[in-house]
Amino acid sequence: MCAYLDLGQHFIQNILLKTIIWIPFLTLAKHNPHTPIQERHVKGGPDCRLVHKFLKINFLHLHQMNSDSVAMTDLNGGKNKPETVCIFGTGDFGRSLGLRLLQSGYSVVYGSRDPKNSLLLPTGSKVMSHAAAACEAHVIVVAVQREHYGFLRSLALDLERKVLVDVSNNLKRGLYPESNAEYLSRLVPGATVVKAFNTISAWALQSGGLDANRQVLICGDRADAKQQVTDIAQSLGFTALDRGSLRAAAELEDLPLQLFPLWRLPLKIAICLTAFIFFYTLTRLVIYERVTTGKDIAFRIMISLANKAFPIVSLVMLSLCYLPGALAGFLQLYNGTKYRRFPDWLDRWMLCRKQLGLVALAFGFLHAIYTLVIPIRYYVRYRYNAYVISLIKDNKTYEFDNTAAWRFDSYFSMGILGFGLFVLLGITSLPSVSNSLNWREFRFVQSKLGYVTLLLCTAHTFLYGWDRFLNPQSYKWWMPPAYMLSLVVPCVVLILKLILITPCVDRKVTRIRQGWERQAKTSANGSDSKIDQRLMA
Repeated sequence: MCAYLDLGQHFIQNILLKTIIWIPFLTLAKHNPHTPIQERHVKGGPDCRLVHKFLKINFLHLHQMNSDSVAMTDLNGGKNKPETVCIFGTGDFGRSLGLRLLQSGYSVVYGSRDPKNSLLLPTGSKVMSHAAAACEAHVIVVAVQREHYGFLRSLALDLERKVLVDVSNNLKRGLYPESNAEYLSRLVPGATVVKAFNTISAWALQSGGLDANRQVLICGDRADAKQQVTDIAQSLGFTALDRGSLRAAAELEDLPLQLFPLWRLPLKIAICLTAFIFFYTLTRLVIYERVTTGKDIAFRIMISLANKAFPIVSLVMLSLCYLPGALAGFLQLYNGTKYRRFPDWLDRWMLCRKQLGLVALAFGFLHAIYTLVIPIRYYVRYRYNAYVISLIKDNKTYEFDNTAAWRFDSYFSMGILGFGLFVLLGITSLPSVSNSLNWREFRFVQSKLGYVTLLLCTAHTFLYGWDRFLNPQSYKWWMPPAYMLSLVVPCVVLILKLILITPCVDRKVTRIRQGWERQAKTSANGSDSKIDQRLMA
């Protein structure tokens, strides 16, 4: 039985070896121009003696191998991490970076002006003088402020051909005529300076980069040096982004000094609108009542006036999200091309539309929360009880109004649907959600559903006011109700959008956005005529 098994095993191995090894030989012999013609066309193919010799060697080699052995390959492709990284500076950032490097498998050496007093360094690292530490590693992280770069002059020879990673930032913009990285490069000309890690905080390094910014911006003049820093950043779990040469260091150093640059305009608009609507309603309700009747209803400032200002600001800012898109469409129609730059104010406006929408959503949430507490307010319960008691005393019946029922149900329904779609717009604007959508899906949600949201919220406001604009008593001191002011911008946006989606206008806008361009052409009599010309990309 064993003899039959050995014979079968020998037969299978022989077939497999001939299949695996003969095919490359035949292929090489067929396509090799130096192979003799007789050898390429004979029935046996290549030299049979050479093939059988090759088969015999490989068969003996495989026969000697253990049947359960597995060939292993290096997952890193033979590329090893640098053994040691040097850090100049033992502050918060230096300690956090060193700890993260140690956790990632690097050896860390600290360079300190007082090695004996450096007691807070992570376990497993070494600390020594700057000169001694510089000799231990090829990549050196300079984690000190620009004012303390002076000691590097004495280390110029030790830093020759080293890679210096500048992680410093300034306290304010324009503090120095050149960036810190360029100054460091000029201070140590024999070293290669790379700007990196300046947008990562010590807290982000300690927290593992899971909840903080995971992107490391890198710039430098040498590609090999930037690649070494990129490998370190990726080993730490961050995403490296090359921003070009060292001239971009000034821009990178200004990034941490920016305080919500795209949020400034939306927040200013929100603050100004809130202040205006608040004082407007304060004048119409509280001050007017005090002057005309002598009643003090200042307590309504906390809930009633706030709940009038929040929905108005939310609706107006939602309209401001879609107004620049409508204006851009009309500008493209006027210019006859999409290749002419928009005005700077319109560019800035369009860049902060996401922030405008999120601020509007925040005010919408406040409006929803304030509305939920209305039934439990003391003033509301007092008025309701007083009204019921008056009906009982006068022996009157509160008649059911079918029109009012339709109005209030429609009013609440429009508000709930509009707020629900508003929340959906806010969710899809999150990077984690928007990155999972293609452009057509994202455009459908933010554009199509966005205009539906604006339409529902506008209808909600119209149902709130109903026929109040026809009542002369609503115009206190000739001031219209605040809800009428909130309808101006949304109505303008909806009218402009209605014009743009009409077939004749939409066709022209679509052609322009697909690359068509209207150019002036002078005719024989000197007059100008307009022609359409397709731009070939």
